[in-house]
Amino acid sequence: MRLLHLAPGGPSRGSSRHLLACRPALLLLLLSGCLGASGVAAGSRRPNVVLLLTDDQDEVLGGMTPLKKTKALIGEMGMTFSSAYVPSALCCPSRASILTGKYPHNHHVVNNTLEGNCSSKSWQKIQEPNTFPAILRSMCGYQTFFAGKYLNEYGAPDAGGLEHVPLGWSYWYALEKNSKYYNYTLSINGKARKHGENYSVDYLTDVLANVSLDFLDYKSNFEPFFMMISTPAPHSPWTAAPQYQKTFQNVFAPRNKNFNVHGTNKHWLIRQAKTPMTNSSIQFLDNAFRKRWQTLLSVDDLVEKLVKRLEFTGELNNTYIFYTSDNGYHTGQFSLPIDKRQLYEFDIKVPLLVRGPGIKANQTSKMLVANIDLGPTILDIAGYNLNKTQMDGMSLLPILRGISNLTWRSDVLVEYQGEGQNVTDPTCPSLSPGVSQCFPDCVCEDAYNNTYACVRTMSALWNLQYCEFDDQEVFVEVYNLTADPDQITNIAKSIDPELLGKMNYRLMMLQSCSGPTCRTPGVFDPGYRFDPRLMFSNHGSVRMRRFSKHPL
Repeated sequence: MRLLHLAPGGPSRGSSRHLLACRPALLLLLLSGCLGASGVAAGSRRPNVVLLLTDDQDEVLGGMTPLKKTKALIGEMGMTFSSAYVPSALCCPSRASILTGKYPHNHHVVNNTLEGNCSSKSWQKIQEPNTFPAILRSMCGYQTFFAGKYLNEYGAPDAGGLEHVPLGWSYWYALEKNSKYYNYTLSINGKARKHGENYSVDYLTDVLANVSLDFLDYKSNFEPFFMMISTPAPHSPWTAAPQYQKTFQNVFAPRNKNFNVHGTNKHWLIRQAKTPMTNSSIQFLDNAFRKRWQTLLSVDDLVEKLVKRLEFTGELNNTYIFYTSDNGYHTGQFSLPIDKRQLYEFDIKVPLLVRGPGIKANQTSKMLVANIDLGPTILDIAGYNLNKTQMDGMSLLPILRGISNLTWRSDVLVEYQGEGQNVTDPTCPSLSPGVSQCFPDCVCEDAYNNTYACVRTMSALWNLQYCEFDDQEVFVEVYNLTADPDQITNIAKSIDPELLGKMNYRLMMLQSCSGPTCRTPGVFDPGYRFDPRLMFSNHGSVRMRRFSKHPL
């Protein structure tokens, strides 16, 4: 499989080289916006960046365990973040946050549907021109390469179909809609190509590996590059490569403290789960857990091939490699069989490993980070002035370089707007209206009013989560994760009312933040100031914005 016949979504490789060779003044003008914080001198090659993104890979339940080569080649050669979170535990909103560096209430992608702004015409018009890859290409002169799953509704006829190539990508090799391993269609720079079920030519993880290696072989050597490789694994349908389908036969989903227990004092959607789970449900989730690990072995192979090729071409020492996931996953926690979408650690916490120039080996950072930080970090690596963006995140580059006495955040926002319609499911009439993602025994993973917002706080003395639901109960969940890492006991009714008030106020502030105001001191930062009067004057307007059912 070669890339040579593929025309990039911009000037041909030959014309790009001609531009670089014959018009240096124009090139310097093009690059003038990208000579800042990276410390790269004019005329030097700025670093390359690779972003590897998996689909539904948890961190809490051992999601990194199968990836021995990835941990050795990225984690052990650089930094592992032990407190990395997503601002929404669902594919499309989380991926939109990666691309834009914004919280969902600012990019307005709230779920996986076109109606929820997932790859909609509005997203394409308003947000895509301002994603960090678009800035890398237009302002920093980077070659940009995308391969794999983009957004869940990408390729939908009502959103431009597969002909639509988002602004900012030189090479576009994107999957139509959601993750698959066989029998899928790719958009290759706007032209559809169908794949079947022949492992040697169609298995998607391997296809992504091959086309990525081809890009490294045939790209321009005159420009830095950015690659985003977005694998289907370990998303359902969990189809492993043939050579891995018999691995992990003795592996089962972890039986931790919140496995197969009733979600006492939790939101109604959690309380409706049947406890104990049926034997068939447990067998199903154990099998799913095993298959998820099997699919990740091909991702491990992809990482190894990529690192080896970068080393062979002499690019490895000048390349940052990021490895992360769009959200976590659960398998039996609080008797919910399989999915994400919930506010708990297993769904919102993800792996994040980074290696690259200036990063010491075998480092672990406990700093509280989120995927809204990836865009600012990569732009910072390129030397772009982050003050020119409207991104909510912060650059991780100072952390990666080991800068001491760093002022950092103590909290991040998590927000989600449930899918489904405000009607009763005829197959589950006893449940509240609007349930969706239901299993045969009426255990449902989502609902129309599964709409919540949380502040996840980590500081020297506190490890807390505060959440509010937009429903008739106006339900509140609060967890002390130092004493209760499995989030079994909701302490909302026993916590100090003054602290509860401060966290409620902080949630409202974060839910109305934009850009720099998203990086203001949290409740446990020394610079935090609490004015209870603002809780009452702002509460109505902020709440309306926070839980709007019509975000567009």
